[in-house]
Amino acid sequence: MDKIKYYLVNSNILPAIYSKVVDAKNYLASGEAQSASQAAKMAGISRSAYYKYKDAIFEYNGDTNDETETISAKLKDNAGVLSALMSEIYKAGANVLSVNQSVPVNSVADISVTIRVTQMTISVRELAQAIEKIDGVNFVSLK
Repeated sequence: MDKIKYYLVNSNILPAIYSKVVDAKNYLASGEAQSASQAAKMAGISRSAYYKYKDAIFEYNGDTNDETETISAKLKDNAGVLSALMSEIYKAGANVLSVNQSVPVNSVADISVTIRVTQMTISVRELAQAIEKIDGVNFVSLK
């Protein structure tokens, strides 16, 4: 069996069909399209073209490790504390990628929020300082 080779190619030199297949895959992944047929139609390609290339072309987004931060915090088990924390993240312009919260023990819950920081209007340190000021936040750290 032949080994599969991959190339990283500028999309500007490729036929438009490849970009349209990626668009169709994105429509499906985001839920904008409910089926492959609908996604292909939205992208302006035939369903057969979508199926021909869908498993062979992928969008490259680069290494996103430097675009994310994880905020760890200890929150009191009071109504609205997590909501206030999320509000600060929203105001800073960050995008929440994941939220993990433990069940409160002794009225304190551990939380971990991973955010994309590329569109933030303030620094991550300033965000952490704003979160520390929230009533009910006992501890904040960045990872």
